[in-house]
Amino acid sequence: MDAGHSGITGFPREVRLTRGVEFQRVFQHGKRLHANGLNARAAANNVGFPRLGMAIAKKALRRAHERNRIKRLVRESFRHHQTSLPAVDLVIMCRAEVLTMSNTDIFQQLEGLWLRLHKLYSAGLGNPNEIALP
Repeated sequence: MDAGHSGITGFPREVRLTRGVEFQRVFQHGKRLHANGLNARAAANNVGFPRLGMAIAKKALRRAHERNRIKRLVRESFRHHQTSLPAVDLVIMCRAEVLTMSNTDIFQQLEGLWLRLHKLYSAGLGNPNEIALP
């Protein structure tokens, strides 16, 4: 395990959205966040920690290995940042453009998403584009 993991291993069930009703709540009441090729919906939760769900459509990414790559990258990025994220339920979606992006590009887009999410739910008002990196 490298130093970047900070002791977090796996993707335990309690940090995942697993039920349709949880996804429905995020889609109905969540705020929209966009990154290049990635979209997210986020809704505050009352469990006290962030939870992640993914809706990676076959329509956007036809091949299973393409969908799996995106899911793997999202999970890895989420694991690295979950301790600093606000208590929200988050659903990540993507468009076909992600196929042309490198893993590094996708990580950068996710990094921006986490920052905007943090700004939106933790720091209150302000422009999400004016975030100073920690």
